[in-house]
Parts: sequence; C-alpha cells; structure tokens
Amino acid sequence: MTHSTADSGDSSRTWEQLSTGFEQARAREDSLDRLVEWPAQRELLGDVTGLAVLDAGCGNGAKIAQLANEGAAACVGVDISGNFIAPPPGVEFIQGDLSDLSVLPGLAGRRFDRVLFLQSFGYATDPVHALRVAASMLTDDGFILLTRTQPVRYAIERAEQNGTSLGQEYFATESFAYRHANWDENVTLTKRPYTMSDLLNTFSAAGLWIETTVEPQLSAEVAQRYPHKQAVLNKYLGILMFKLRPLPRVSGLRTND
Repeated sequence: MTHSTADSGDSSRTWEQLSTGFEQARAREDSLDRLVEWPAQRELLGDVTGLAVLDAGCGNGAKIAQLANEGAAACVGVDISGNFIAPPPGVEFIQGDLSDLSVLPGLAGRRFDRVLFLQSFGYATDPVHALRVAASMLTDDGFILLTRTQPVRYAIERAEQNGTSLGQEYFATESFAYRHANWDENVTLTKRPYTMSDLLNTFSAAGLWIETTVEPQLSAEVAQRYPHKQAVLNKYLGILMFKLRPLPRVSGLRTND
C-alpha cells in the first residue's frame, strides 16, 4: 500500500499502519533507538523534575511515560495512531495529528517546558507551521528537542539503489518511495528528500535558533557488543538532534528591521 504525499510530509495515515511494527523494532535489544538515540535524547533533556513535557508523535507513549516516572509533571503524548500504553499517573495521551498542536482537544492555551519531535517531525504537513505552533506553546525558558535522520543516509541508499551518485541523490527534489523492512516491508512510505540547508532554513523560518546540535554515536563498549549496528552507522551515518529555542524579541524593533 502506498500513500503519496508529494506536497506534504510523510503520510500520517501510513504511520497508523507502521506504528505497531515500529514499536516492536524499537523494543529489540539491538535497536539503535535503545542503544544510541534515546540515551542521547534523554541527556539533552536534562533534569525534567516538575517540568511540563509534550511529546509530539509519541508512538505508544513509552518515552513520555518514562519522563513522568522520572519526575516530569503534566505530561502529554500526541500520536496519530492512538496505539498507546496504559498511561501512568501524570500522563495524558491524545490521538491526533502533530501538524497543528494548537487545534487538538485539551491543548489550547497550554504551555510546556519541553516539546519533543523525536523522529516524528517528517510527518508534519507544513513543517514551518508545526514548529511555529510548538514554539508558541513553550514557557519562557522552554525549548524544542527535535531529531531527524541524517539526510545523507537516504541519499546513500538511493544512490546504491539507482546506480547514481551521492551528490545527485542528496540534492534531488523528487519524492521517493521507501520501505522499512524492520517495521513492515508491506507498507510503502513516500518521503520527501531534504538537505541540511533545508532543515536549517525551516528552523529559521519558524523563528527558532539552534542552541545545541548533537550527532550521537555508539559508545565503544556498545559498538563492540553490537558490531553490526556500528557497521550501519559507519556506512549510513545516524541521526541529528537539535535543541531549538525561539528567537528573542527585541523591544522597539520591527520584525523586518
């Protein structure tokens, strides 16, 4: 089954079908999410005690539940699939599209210290709008934690498949079909390619600045234990993590000054 999304992000309807396979893959002992992504994300979040956290595209909600168990307050997880775990105390789950968080029931007027887009941002229909809305929901010292697959990875894979060059595929603009064998090889995603400059320009257009950027890698111990995973990272690179904050408003200056 294919869902075409030439003018938008990755199809949220497709995600409803992939969500079960994704959670099963993420739960494996050797999943890169368990080995490198979540530990790095957790470190960037820091102490969450007493903080309000919104996880946009939370999957089954396991990560936001962990943050609640570690002291976060007023936690909300949003996901289009609705396949949530039983919510622990202090956690609320909302089935809905992350493309415009402000229109979801129960979120209007709320503020959060942390808003997370953990590998979910590609599903936003309008990425700039999604970030602007998320930024408007932040507290004064809040930030957005956003992660995306290194775009070079997809370019390398497409170059291998198409017999083309890395440069050709990295700068390609045509949407491409993509299947994830570890999730559900019977479901096809239609993805829109992006470059590093695309990401940076999206953040800028949304009025955000990058406080921190991280490209986490396996520790030496973990790499030795799971050499097949290190081989994947060596060939296809990994994931990009951004801590984003709204640009400060300067009193007396117009936005076009």
